[in-house]
Amino acid sequence: MTQEINASIGPSDAARDWVKILSNYREPNTARSSFELGVTLGAFVLLWALAWQALAISPWLTLAISVCNAAFLLRLFVIQHDCGHSAFLKSRVLCDWLGRIIGIATLTPYDVWRRSHAMHHSSAGNLGRRGIGDVHTLTVAEYLNRTPVKRLLYRLYRHPLVLFGLGPGYLFFLQNRIPLGLTNQAKYWVSSLGTTAVIFAALSVIYYFGGAMPILLIFLPSTLLAATAGVWLFYVQHQFEDTHWEENADWDLHTAALDGSSHYVLPPILQWISGNIGIHHVHHLFSRIPFYRLPEVLREHQVLATSNRMTIKESFQNARLHLWDEKRKKLVSFKQAIAS
Repeated sequence: MTQEINASIGPSDAARDWVKILSNYREPNTARSSFELGVTLGAFVLLWALAWQALAISPWLTLAISVCNAAFLLRLFVIQHDCGHSAFLKSRVLCDWLGRIIGIATLTPYDVWRRSHAMHHSSAGNLGRRGIGDVHTLTVAEYLNRTPVKRLLYRLYRHPLVLFGLGPGYLFFLQNRIPLGLTNQAKYWVSSLGTTAVIFAALSVIYYFGGAMPILLIFLPSTLLAATAGVWLFYVQHQFEDTHWEENADWDLHTAALDGSSHYVLPPILQWISGNIGIHHVHHLFSRIPFYRLPEVLREHQVLATSNRMTIKESFQNARLHLWDEKRKKLVSFKQAIAS
């Protein structure tokens, strides 16, 4: 029925129509949220303790446990993400404080991230409002008009070794320590510096009781791996061939959300670990839906289940696309841009 209604109206109206439908899924279930938090946080703490105990047996065993624990740290970030949208608990105050506490484990100052992420949601796909909360993307014309040096710098920025190698560590260990883009407001400095102070205090306690090895073999590996996975997921959610970008005058919030966000199809275990964040087209259309209700939306609305689908293989292929071609309305590779 929804598909028939959408077929009879324009694209922007169709997207708005979906917003009305998706609002029915916005209410979090307190028991379910508590269960998801308990399972995720409990496993994270337990694996941290087991990894610490394993130091007495083998550093390789400790490292292996830490790698596994990256999955639960990533899942904690998804819960923090839902808190930022006031989607995880019915109380916004509780959401905010839970998000701030989780932000210590994820190295993410919650209030800074929530503001920059809100800016991302309000401007995704808008060529006139790039720069905060997104992966910087140039148009073909912008790239070709750059000097050779600036072209090289952009190529380096978009190279996988930078985006998914150096980038995650830089973002979570360094960039998150300063509220970039929000430095003119004191509350964001409080969020950034306050979170950083608690992180350093926690690391100091760990060092006092266990020395450097827990930090080197537990904290760093799990954090870097979770950060890399998180950056990759964020990247593929909007960087695909038929994504959606428009100049400000032609840009529509809901159309950009529906057409410019992917549906990343993952195996069940990876979907669980990533908190269903791959169902991103639904999330961007209505961000107040708790992550555990997103599969429910797909089960009940087949048209959303089949739209914007991206397999893991396709996601790796899309990672070679770096420029938005305004004429063809597609994301293209550097080679395609030069040949056009």
